[in-house]
Amino acid sequence: MRDILVKIFDGVKRYEIDIILAIGVVLVSLLSFAVGYLTAKEQLKEPIRVEQMEEYGTTE
Repeated sequence: MRDILVKIFDGVKRYEIDIILAIGVVLVSLLSFAVGYLTAKEQLKEPIRVEQMEEYGTTE
């Protein structure tokens, strides 16, 4: 069991830069997807319309 852990730690040490780079790419990809999703969701909302109401019963 101890030999397996030593081999895993040695592999992690050997490929440390590659592992960090891969994690960074995945995090940036997830962040980009989330921002795009939120932006698209915001664009689907119906725009606010301002309408002028007519007043009845007033004389000028």
